[in-house]
Amino acid sequence: MEKTLGLLAADGASALQIADAAVAIWSSVHIALFPLIGQRGSAALYKRSLHLAQSKCPWLAAAYSGATKPGDFASLHLVLSQQSAVAAAGAHDAMVQTHHDLLSDLIGRSLTDRLLQTVWESPSNGSAVQDASQ
Repeated sequence: MEKTLGLLAADGASALQIADAAVAIWSSVHIALFPLIGQRGSAALYKRSLHLAQSKCPWLAAAYSGATKPGDFASLHLVLSQQSAVAAAGAHDAMVQTHHDLLSDLIGRSLTDRLLQTVWESPSNGSAVQDASQ
């Protein structure tokens, strides 16, 4: 979990760029996990992460209630893009950490790290932000 969107916000990314990068990351996480835990399992972990992150960012409730289909992150994109870049990045980073911890509790930290390693190394994380600014 080396990449955070907080670094992008600090570098001047907009909330829309943060939201674009967040959706790219969550889509990659979903793709990496659904062969192992299924679409519903992946969606349940995502929703649980959203639910737990609401204690720090109550505005994530709209993303939680809008997450009705596995792999659909449109509601997250909408709520993140409506916040400041720093707030959006902080909420996303909290969700990612929570998700990582929940998954580690289920399948172990080593397997979690191996499964999600490609997500954190993926060039799509950075290119989503770059493409939005062009």
